[in-house]
Amino acid sequence: MAAFLSAQYAVCLRKPGLIHFRRFAVISARYSSSRASSSADYLHQSVIPSMHYQKSLPRLPIPKLEDTIRRYLAAQKPLLDGDQFATTEKIAQDFLNSVGKELHEELVVQDKNNKHTSYISGPWFDMYLSARDSVVLNSNPFMSFNPDPKEEYNEQLVRSANMVCSAVRFMKTLRAGLLEPEVFHLNPAKSDTDSFKNFIRWVPPSLSWYGAYMVNAYPLDMSQYFRLFNSTRIPKRGGDELFGDEKGRHLLVMRKGNMYVFDVVDRDGNMVKPAEIHSHLKYILSDSTQAASFPLGILTSENRDVWAGLREKLVATGNAEALGLVDSALFCLCLDEESMRDHIHISHNMLHGDGCNRWYDKSFSIIIAKDGQAAINFEHAWGDGVAVLRFQNEVFKDTTEKPLVHPGSAPAAVDSASAVRRLQFHLDRELENGVQKAKENFDLSISKLTIDAMEFKKGGKEQLKKSKLSPDAVAQLSFQMAFLRQYGQTVATYESCSTAAFRHGRTETIRPATVHTKRCSHAFVHEPSKHSMEELRAMLNECSKYHSQLTKEAAMGQGFDRHLFALRYLAMSKGQALHSLYTDPAYAAINHNVLSTSTLTSPAVSLGGFAPVVPDGFGVGYGVHDNWIGCNVSSYPARDVHEFLQCVHKSLEDIFSVLEGKPLS
Repeated sequence: MAAFLSAQYAVCLRKPGLIHFRRFAVISARYSSSRASSSADYLHQSVIPSMHYQKSLPRLPIPKLEDTIRRYLAAQKPLLDGDQFATTEKIAQDFLNSVGKELHEELVVQDKNNKHTSYISGPWFDMYLSARDSVVLNSNPFMSFNPDPKEEYNEQLVRSANMVCSAVRFMKTLRAGLLEPEVFHLNPAKSDTDSFKNFIRWVPPSLSWYGAYMVNAYPLDMSQYFRLFNSTRIPKRGGDELFGDEKGRHLLVMRKGNMYVFDVVDRDGNMVKPAEIHSHLKYILSDSTQAASFPLGILTSENRDVWAGLREKLVATGNAEALGLVDSALFCLCLDEESMRDHIHISHNMLHGDGCNRWYDKSFSIIIAKDGQAAINFEHAWGDGVAVLRFQNEVFKDTTEKPLVHPGSAPAAVDSASAVRRLQFHLDRELENGVQKAKENFDLSISKLTIDAMEFKKGGKEQLKKSKLSPDAVAQLSFQMAFLRQYGQTVATYESCSTAAFRHGRTETIRPATVHTKRCSHAFVHEPSKHSMEELRAMLNECSKYHSQLTKEAAMGQGFDRHLFALRYLAMSKGQALHSLYTDPAYAAINHNVLSTSTLTSPAVSLGGFAPVVPDGFGVGYGVHDNWIGCNVSSYPARDVHEFLQCVHKSLEDIFSVLEGKPLS
């Protein structure tokens, strides 16, 4: 159930942000009523309507406050010495028996009065939208596509045209209600079958979730999907807005910092012919216009209040119509001029690039390098990795299995010069200075970031499962061992877990640093000779068992982080003074996530990555594959990412040695 999500700052509460989506509820009706659409416009035509399960999804539970405090203290134990823990325990118990109890009761009442959503949804949107730091490095993650298996289809123009076509087909399939619902199948032999689908389609939406549950299938929340398209984060002083306008039929394309738009959907709601899309993209790639002297995209990398002021100035100087076209575009396609040298270059380019050929505020951007290497960079306020990963998987499958543009395809003989519009912006001296300053700030921030990668080839998921160990638990244990070996400490660690099994669920935190991983790491790193193979193996089993329990609890909405966050948010919204639980240095420390981790494996995805969430942290993207384990890790100057990965590799070698009965070196 764990889903890719860049780790967030634990506390970021300011003026509430606003969410503006214009009549998204009518999109599906408008698109599905268009009889002109041909089957070629759709990825597939699901027997079960896309949103069939949405109405009956279970609600995200609010944990019992006693359970939250117990879990909080269990997570604090490996991070504190005896005296510190005693102080934190006393504070937590006081919170449980006083203001915490009152806040919890109020949160429960508030939740009962808002059954259409989850208790975390509003505060979580607000956390993102009220953050004033740049979205670059602090929020937006990336996920890179694997290359097309057919080498000739990786040519930049061909791959761009196919990805645009597949993205439009995904959008149309979703809005027509024909996209297969997102379901987590525990027994696919029973639930992922034509017979079950033909049965469940007739079960009323108010009951459909229960029908799926009976065959061990868990439908996931899809409320975020409609925010994939035609949407943008708009900077506002104090708190941003999410903007959406389903009337937009055009694509935003960026090249050399210049911005272009052309329609990819016609007036009847049909996809523009692939040969025409091919022609328009060829026109843009052939355009001899020089790189933009003042590339506006760099402004989206600025501090949000600074960008809000500059945007107001842009509107005042006559750029409202052009900005509206940027905001309402289906999505952004970034055509880069550079070829990628290696995985590290890909990570840097797709996570941040040079800032000039991006519009970081779009819900997502597909970035395609000169050599056809491709990735998605997405803005995080509107949603989590679940919707983006589904989109990426479908686009990769469609472009590789059913491409609509081929290496030998001739672009349509159409007047692309008329169909494609290069956006012009009027900038005064203040705006030009703003662009230059933004570029300076951007260059300074990314100059501090280092990324490195590691592949452990001596084992993976298959061997770990045979050993009855959780693959994710072993990966997380290797990070704990590595940090202890490198820095001699156990530190606050964050692993994201999706709660999409619930209506309007977002994420919960798994806390992988436990008393079990601390004990095991100490044994492996500092005193391997003092323990027998059986003892070391028993410690691995204990770590795996406890981590699996934490993962299950988080996926079921039974972590402690979101609950404490919501209670703090409620207290602040009422203007109450915060209880000492929230001012305790231990609370600040556990939310200073030195190890911020997130995992995903997918046939479509080559790499995923994000920056550290604290200056002295690591941003750890990882995947446990059948026979190998990969890590893509970022850091700032306070940490040595190269040495950390050497320590991770050593930790995995030691763990697999024990599993094979070999003595530790």
